[in-house]
This record gives sequence, C-alpha cells and structure tokens, in this order.
Amino acid sequence: MAQSRDHIDDLTDHLVGTHSPEELAAKALAYRLRRVAHRLETEIKRELAPHGIELWELELLACLRRAEPKQRLTAGELMTQMQLTSGAVTNRVSQLERKGWVSRQLDESDRRVVLVALTEQGRERATQVFGTKTRAELAMLSALDPERQARMNEDLRTLLISLEGSH
Repeated sequence: MAQSRDHIDDLTDHLVGTHSPEELAAKALAYRLRRVAHRLETEIKRELAPHGIELWELELLACLRRAEPKQRLTAGELMTQMQLTSGAVTNRVSQLERKGWVSRQLDESDRRVVLVALTEQGRERATQVFGTKTRAELAMLSALDPERQARMNEDLRTLLISLEGSH
C-alpha cells in the first residue's frame, strides 16, 4: 500500500530537479517541523482559552515552578529558558505581576539582582491548567505510537544539541 501524501509532498514535488535529494529532504523536514509546531501551538492555545490563560503565561509559570527549591529565577534565566528578549521578559513579568501570579524580589545574597518568583496564586493557577495542556499534547501526538515518539524525541534532541549545545 502506498504511503499517504501530505501538503509538503506537493510543495517539494515542484522543487524536484532544482534541488539535490539532500536539499529536498532538509526542506521537507523543516517545513513539516514548522507546520507541526504551529498546529501544536494553535491547538494548545485553543484548549487553554476557556481557562482564561495564554500559552506564554503557562510556560512562564512552568519555568518558575521548575526552579527548585524557591521557584524563582532572574530575568536573564527566564530569557534563556523561554528564548525571549529582555524587553519581552519584562513585559510578560509585568503582566503576570498585575494578575498576582508572580512577584519581583531582591536576591538576599546580592541586592542588585531582582528575582521573579512564583506566587501561591500563580502556582495554583498553573496547576489548574497543566492537565489541559498535557491532554492537548497527547491528543495531537496520538498518531505516533510510543516507540515512534521515543525515536523522534531522540532525533530531535540530537538536532537541538547540535544547534543549541548540550545542557
């Protein structure tokens, strides 16, 4: 039985003869990765909307929640983890601060350093909606069996390490 075709197959068909097989394979993979990422993000945002929380808000709260033991990070650490500019971090922290989900604190060991800390209200809000995001991710990726997901995770980890370095 022939494998089904997708939109990217049609796109790359137009490039046959003008690109090498390696270039076509790279283009197809890049297109598919972008489309899958876009579809995942769109679906997760749609699932979160009824809960009154944006995906970026949940991601920032999750970064702070993972920051053990005190659930707080510097703006620079948030920039790195969320891949944002300093202006974007400042703007997002200000918005979440107005909602009471984060607070800014001075670092006890260096009073020049401002830490962004998760508040109890922010922790509760994130906990309320983490399951929604997880269910959306599971549903979107259910076309891949666990073994395929594990292989893709390994391959994408290898790619990210080559692009961003090891952690």
